[in-house]
Amino acid sequence: MSKAKQLRDAIYGPEILVQPGVFDGFSTRLVEHSGYTSAFITGSGVSESRIGQVDVGLMGLEENVAAVRSIAACSNLALLADGDTGYGNAINAYHTVRLFEQAGAAGVMLEDQVWPKRCGHMRGKEVIPEDEMVQKLRAACEARTDKDFIIKSRTDTLATHGLDEVLRRLNAYAEAGADLLFADALLDAEQIRTVAANVPKPLCVNMGFGIRQRSTTPLLSAAQLQDLGVAVVIYPRLLTACALAGMKQGLEILGESIANGQAADRPDAALSFEELNEIMGMAQIEALEQRFLTPSQKIAKYGSEQHGSISGGAAHD
Repeated sequence: MSKAKQLRDAIYGPEILVQPGVFDGFSTRLVEHSGYTSAFITGSGVSESRIGQVDVGLMGLEENVAAVRSIAACSNLALLADGDTGYGNAINAYHTVRLFEQAGAAGVMLEDQVWPKRCGHMRGKEVIPEDEMVQKLRAACEARTDKDFIIKSRTDTLATHGLDEVLRRLNAYAEAGADLLFADALLDAEQIRTVAANVPKPLCVNMGFGIRQRSTTPLLSAAQLQDLGVAVVIYPRLLTACALAGMKQGLEILGESIANGQAADRPDAALSFEELNEIMGMAQIEALEQRFLTPSQKIAKYGSEQHGSISGGAAHD
């Protein structure tokens, strides 16, 4: 079964599909290690981690595709990528879909913002005409080579035109061939329920940080969203925000150690060397070494002792 078919089956399955947001090798490995089979590649997270820029359209197509290719290569997750606006008109959207599919994504999201776009929960969004987005989606659907590859259509019109326009557009996008529908920055549970009940395809909702309230969409559990009729929930800001919080804490602990001259042993604030290697796949590397290195290569690498766990060795670089 292709990754696209896996993703499609999960979207149309009886239970809500939970997709943590991944943005690099660390987050991707961790999500898979935690038991998830699918994830959303967050465009904001890729922009922030890869080029150090806020999500306002400063990252280009090639940088985005390169990130997706690396993320897809290091996991077995069924990945839904963030294709922003498709980086131009319908012809660009066609090309964008081809590139993301070739990079290993199982689906891609396209939105109806004007380029340069911005995070859906920021002020200052602008949207293109509906008919232009419909043509982008028609081109996107035709571009895929795997019929199961998911085309997710996003509208940002709630902030600019109101709920009626959201419903009108999502229905038009579904008719154009979109498989998964997404209205970003809905303001309350009733709006979510209304959209889910008035569109013909599965609905996705953005829960942002996942474990912290924000000023736009209210914080709801996956179970609550399923009760509202939602098929997919994404958490694009969860791991980026948690990673920054952890790094911030680590630097603060280090700063205190420098200031007071005392070593700080804080296993509660950092993974162990062994845990890190486990998550990043060291066991698979060791298994390959056992199968393919010659006896002399193993002795040269590890000495005359029985070849054991590298991650548990004494020399930790």
